[in-house]
Formats: sequence, structure tokens, C-alpha cells
Amino acid sequence: MTIDGRPSGGPGWALRTVPAELERSWLEGGLWDDRTLGDQLDAALRDHAGQTFRVHSEVRPWSGTFGEVHMRARGLAGALRARGVGPGDPVAFQLPNWVEAAVTFYAATLLGAVVVPIVHFYGPKEVGYILRRTGVRVLVTAAAFGHADFLDGLVRMGDALDGVHTVAVVAPPPGPLAEGLVAFDTLEAEGEPIAAPVAVDPGTAAIIAYTSGTTADPKGVIHSHRTIGAEVRQLGAMDAASGRETLTGAPVGHAIGMLGALLIPVVRGKSVHLVDVWDPARLLVLMSEFELACGSGATYFLTSLLDHPDRTDEHLELMHFVGLGGATVPTSVADRAAANGISIVRMYGSTEHPSITGSYHTDPEPFRLYTDGRPLEGVEIRLLDDDGHQVGPGDPGEIWSRGPDCCMGYTDQELTDTYFDDAGWYRTEDIGVLDGDGYLSITDRKKDVIIRGGENISAVEVEEQLVGLFGVAEVAVVAAPHERLGEQACAFVRLADGGAAVDLATIRSHLADSGLAHQKWPEQLRFVDELPRTPSGKVKKEVLRQILRDEAAEPGTTG
Repeated sequence: MTIDGRPSGGPGWALRTVPAELERSWLEGGLWDDRTLGDQLDAALRDHAGQTFRVHSEVRPWSGTFGEVHMRARGLAGALRARGVGPGDPVAFQLPNWVEAAVTFYAATLLGAVVVPIVHFYGPKEVGYILRRTGVRVLVTAAAFGHADFLDGLVRMGDALDGVHTVAVVAPPPGPLAEGLVAFDTLEAEGEPIAAPVAVDPGTAAIIAYTSGTTADPKGVIHSHRTIGAEVRQLGAMDAASGRETLTGAPVGHAIGMLGALLIPVVRGKSVHLVDVWDPARLLVLMSEFELACGSGATYFLTSLLDHPDRTDEHLELMHFVGLGGATVPTSVADRAAANGISIVRMYGSTEHPSITGSYHTDPEPFRLYTDGRPLEGVEIRLLDDDGHQVGPGDPGEIWSRGPDCCMGYTDQELTDTYFDDAGWYRTEDIGVLDGDGYLSITDRKKDVIIRGGENISAVEVEEQLVGLFGVAEVAVVAAPHERLGEQACAFVRLADGGAAVDLATIRSHLADSGLAHQKWPEQLRFVDELPRTPSGKVKKEVLRQILRDEAAEPGTTG
């Protein structure tokens, strides 16, 4: 099936075309191959059937083997096939780091369906948009987790569920479920396990990962079997933990958690250890008990462990090799890690192009600590000025990248046309500088996005909700520095004349009523008489960000 001459990825969206010379080069170099994601995972789960898969959860613990997870996934795949799910059908899940997330993920890949992971803290507004935008056929969700009531969220989604023929609920409450819902355990038991992965074209969509960015709604990033396979091999070969098995707390609904727990360790035959709540005290206990590495990912994961009073020299040894990425890495964090005997490597990428640059533990320390590494195998980058001319070493420029692990576009064709050119280059909107040795340092972002603990927050999305609050005349949301999280959202507000009083509690209550995930709520608030603007009237957010950076740099201030 094609749309406007392009291969169709699913209902209403199309994959971009990769230049023939690049495709040929990646295939001949082994960076791409013809194995589907289902083929790779089926073989890995069979080959390492005795390996441990453990969920360290206080509410839904599970311990078993890859073989047991594989059997459950084959059974769920059979049940979904009996309900009409086949190649190319989008299957979404919104679950904490529970075994059911893995079972659903693997089942969908075995069917050749398109996996749509959704981070468990997204609210009904975001989830409803994802279901509509992607044409999701199956949704697997939890009944509740922490303060989140997902069943209530389903009710608040309105017509978003109209195209979803199966909604399965993990850990439902006692008693009958509402009409149209099925318990996950019941669904698992419905079908006969499939014998082998369904054959599909490796150039078609395998995963759609949604990420917040400069647009108000999440962006659906489409990865093919080839691009996600290249990323698994590429990032796995870097081995930021230097061989030690790891404890993963990043959500598996996010690219970092998905790669770090559901894909790379399985393909490499290493055990999987998951936690569903990031509780540093408990993580330190688990690290010691199971001799696991931890702390990789966004800087928050590392600093929260270093800061905890229960952290010991034994934990430092387990954290000896750490990979940082997904958020700004302050120099102070890099220096602190080194002072504690931790070897860190920094990596740069995005959901669209997961591994653009990186370093290795064998690289000289200054490059590991203070740069974001060099382009990885098969990856090319170029830095351009505002006129589209390539800049030289030492000069800042906007980063464009291309490589075998770069996505195949967005579910929104307009975004694909905006961020990709005909030669296969992806416009990151990040600003960086290359040194004479080819190491890249990220210096700024054109994107109006806040990266809080590795998760992207769209400032536009938050602003659109806040301008509807009575008493608010104008609002600009920007990134404020934070020592542990890297960044957090700060709202600069101009109050309406004669409007009602507004404070942080009022703002948060309003955003809760709107259904916006609480991680996106502003954590700082500033009132201004006027917002700084360009001659064309655009708010100069760089001025607001500089105000916050200056405040954070003052002695005695904290994020």
C-alpha cells in the first residue's frame, strides 16, 4: 500500500524515502539487514530462555525467565490474532514497568504489528490524541497506578476509543469491568500461542514512539524494523555499563527504557531488572542485593543516587561505569562523578535519531566528561549556520544528522517534510560546536522544549492550557535550571487587569482539570508586567531563560 507514491506506514501516515545510495551502503555494511524486530526478539528469547526477567515492584512484582515471558507473549499474540490483529496494525500500551508491558511489546512484534508505547504518566488528553492520530486497534492499560486512575481516564477520552476494538486492563478492580473492556489475564487465555513470528517487510513500521516537542501535541516518531534494529546493535555495542547487568527505572513506554530493558539486554542475553517507581533508597538496596549497575540515562538518575544518605562505596563501585544522555549534563555533575571514581560517557540523540554521537570509557577523560562524543558508526553530522552554510570547528551551528538508526519520519507528514530533506538529513534544531578532533558539544536548542529528567515537555502545550485560565493575560513557559533534573518548567505570567489572583496551586489545579500529565506542570512561577519581545512581537524566551540561569548561578540559590 502506498500514499502519494510513498510506502504506507499505517492509517493516514507514510514513511519517508531513504536515498538509494544510503540504503545500499547501510545494507552492504551490515548496518541494516532484513530481519524484522519480531524475528530478532523471537530468536533472542528462545536462545536465552533461561535468563532472568524480574520486576522489582511493591504493587506488582514478578520473577521469571525469558522463556516464560516468551510463552506469554506468544499466547497473547495468538489471542490478538484471533481478534483480527495483523501486520501493520497499531497496538498501544500504557503501563508502568510491569511484566505485562514486556508481554504486550513482544506479542505485537511477533504479529508484525506496530508497537505504540505510551509513557504511563501521560494524561487522557495526550493518550486520546495518540489513539486518534495513530489509528490504534488495541490498547493495553493499567487500571490504576499511584495517584493515576487510568479507567477514569478512558471515560474522559471521549471518541478517542471509537477505533479501538480491544481495551485490555491489567490488574482490574474486583467485579465486572465496564462494557468494552477485558481483563488482560482473560485476553491472554483466549488464543493458542503462535508458533513463529509473522513475516513482514523489514522496511515497514515497527514502532511509533510519541515524544513531546515544539508542537502542542506529541509527535509520533516512526521507526522501521531496520532503523530500530540498527539502534539496538549500535547502542548495545557501546555498552555504557561496561558489561555489568543493570537495573532500569526509566519508563519502558519511553525510548530510553524500551531500549535499555525490553530490547538491548534481551538481544545481548543479559538479565532484565525493572523497577516501576524511582525510589533511590530502594534502588540502592536492590543494587547491592543483585549486584546491578544503575544511574545511567538522564543526570537525575545518577545524582539522586549519589545524593542519598544510604549510598556507600559499594554502590559507587556498582556505578563505576555510567552513560549519561537524554538531558543536559552540567559540568558540575561530570566533575562530581569523576571525583567519586565513576567513569561516565556522554551520548547525544533523540527519539527521532536515538544515537547520533557518543563516547567510550576508553576515550580520554576530558572528551568523556565535557563533550557529547563523536558520530557513531554509519552516522554523519553537519553543522549549519542560519544561511544553511556549513560552519568550521569551534563555530556554533545547527546540527543535522543522518544514519541507519534515524527514524522514517512522523505520523504527521507535514512534520516529516519540515524536518527531513531529500538527501536523508534530519534537522535536530539543536545547536552544537565541533572541536578539531570531531567531538561534539551541545550548546543550545532552537527547540522550545524543556527536558525534565530525560522527559520532554512541550512549552507550547502547557502555554495553550494556561492561557485559558481566568486571570492570565499572557504566559511564556521556559526551562529553568535544576541541579538534579537538569531542567524544570517555569511559567512567566502577565496577569490580566482586574483578573483573579493566580498562584502555583491555582495553575496546577487548572492543568490537572485539563488532563495534562503532572510532570509537565510548571514548578516555578514568575510574574511580569511585560514579556520581552522581538520587533515582530515574538516573545524572546532566550531572555527569560537567561534570567533563570543568572538566578541559579547566584550564591545560595537552588533550582
